[in-house]
Order: sequence, then C-alpha cells, then structure tokens
Amino acid sequence: MLYGFGRIGRLVTRLMIEKSGPGYPLRLRAIVVRGGKDGDLEKRASLLRRDSVHGPFNGSILVDHSRNALIVNGNYIQIIYANHPSEVDYEAHGIHDAVVVDNTGMWRDVEGLSQHLTAKGASKVLLTAPGKGDIKNIVFGVNHTDIEDTDTIVSAASCTTNAITPVLKAMNDRYGVESGHIETVHSFTNDQNLFDNFHKGDRRGRAASLNMVLTSTGAAKAVAKALPVLKGKLTGNAIRVPTPNVSMAIANLNLGKEVDRDSLNTYLRETALMSPLSGQIDYTQSTEIVSSDIVGSRYAGVVDSEATIADGNRCVLYIWYDNEFGYSCQVIHCMEQMSGIMYPTVPAVKQA
Repeated sequence: MLYGFGRIGRLVTRLMIEKSGPGYPLRLRAIVVRGGKDGDLEKRASLLRRDSVHGPFNGSILVDHSRNALIVNGNYIQIIYANHPSEVDYEAHGIHDAVVVDNTGMWRDVEGLSQHLTAKGASKVLLTAPGKGDIKNIVFGVNHTDIEDTDTIVSAASCTTNAITPVLKAMNDRYGVESGHIETVHSFTNDQNLFDNFHKGDRRGRAASLNMVLTSTGAAKAVAKALPVLKGKLTGNAIRVPTPNVSMAIANLNLGKEVDRDSLNTYLRETALMSPLSGQIDYTQSTEIVSSDIVGSRYAGVVDSEATIADGNRCVLYIWYDNEFGYSCQVIHCMEQMSGIMYPTVPAVKQA
C-alpha cells in the first residue's frame, strides 16, 4: 500500500506495475491520498502517465469512477481518500497483512508511524525518509539483513544516504575510512519555494529554480545508522541547485592506507561488477557524462571514475545518483526484504 502519491510514490507505482505478474508476489493494492474532489482520479492518473523528468508511463491506465480506482496495466488499485491513518480500513477492500509505504514524510518517529498500524489490514510500515530514534534505517545492500520478521516499522533512509553508504562500505572494507566530509550537490525538491517567499527553513525560501541554496543534510551522520563502524567519522553539507532531478555526492575521505588513482578506480570498478554491492554501485569511465545522463539509473549511486582524485591516504570520490528513481528502486528492495522475498543473483556473489 502507498500512503501518499508524490514523486517517490508514483515512481514506486511504476516499478511495482513493471514487476507485476504471476512470478512476483508483491502487489500494489491501494493508494491513500487526501482530496476526493471532482476530477481527482483523472489528475492522479495523469500524473502517473506523464512525468516531466522520467517521461511517459509505458502502459495503460483506466479510471474506474464507480469504485474509486485506477486500473494500471490490468492491476486494480484502490484509491482511498483519508486525512489520517486512523480513517483507513484496508480490510474493507479485502486487503490484509499489508506493508504500508509512507512517502509523505509527515511522520518520522515510532509514535507517528505507529498510527498506520492501527488501520485494519496493515501489519508493517516502510518510511521513505530517514527515521528518527530507534527506527532501523536500512540501505539495501549494506544492512538489509538487519530487517527481522518482528520489525513493524523500518526506514529506507534517504536518497543521499543510499547513494553514499554502499561506496563508503566498499572503501572502508578495503582501505579503512578514518574521517571524511560529504558535500551533496542536490537537485531542488518540492519543499523549496518556486519564487522567493516565506519558508521556515533557512535559505529555502529563495527561488529554487534561480539559486544555488546552501543547506544542511543529515545524510553523512545517517550513514552510521546503516554502517555503525563510521559513526562520528563523517561531516556533511548540501547545496540545492536548479535542476529537477539527479544529484551528486562528493566524498572527501581520509583513509587508513595509501592509495593511487588507478588502483582505487580498479577496485571500485570490480566492486560495481562483481561484489555483493553490484546492485547498488554503478561505475562510469565516460569523460562526457552529465547529470541528465543519470536520469532513470536504477543504482543507488554511480561512481564517476574520471573525476576520482587520490593522493597518499586521501581521496575524493564523485558519486552521481538519480535521487528519485534510483532511490525508489532501493525502496522496492526494502519492501521485498520486509516481505521475505529474496531472489538468488546470477552470477552468485560471496556475501561480505
């Protein structure tokens, strides 16, 4: 189930519909949204069909007014109108033991997210934002095995945390990360203003499409929740820039061993091709790649080897990531893990 139907919700919908079929046990059964005014279903369907960044949806979308539903590539998806989880009854729609994917960001702690579990038919919650407190922050490929059958609330962390953590794990495994700084060059998001206007956050009130906006990010510290060995070793900041999608993390690392550029790139290439992290890390040797080339990437992060800098025990890594689609792929993986769906990989890779 999806609670919310924003940027991540619609991309998760596309991915789940793409996978749907007799060989895939997960199904998108319902989407909970606020609203319900005349024309709402058509608007939702249009936003799913047409996307200014990711292009058109390759499939059929039918609107069923009589049952408040969308039929997407033959998949019946109930649209439930509610302003709060307590108003939702999934069982009334024949839905039981559901994983609710909260992509609204309204609640990030146990108290808030537990409200979903009061809804009839809901059994687990996956948050598509960094969780607070004791909530497990999962970066699939790094600590997904920490998800236990008894966990009812799990966080898929943030797009930036998902982009950098697999690479940082690979670096720490081989060279040891003593300390570092992560600078994120991030596309603007919907929480910024289109024009200058009041915003409770510092600087975020300035026009997103006209300015580079320096802001804070908790992604570097959040790495420690998925990779505790790096706790207290990383700092981070972010610059929001006037692009609608695709971001870059610049990791300036102090290592426990000396390294040269060629051997470092060779190691990262082999990691991307033949390691347990091959599903999360991609690698490019192109000297011409720019942000729009990363739109639609299904990897958590893409190492730009041509930009790698290495000198003694210091290195700087440049990691591209589609902060929408690549992250949504990671969310799907977390949903599968929470549901006990684990597929073998070919060729088989030895787990670290």
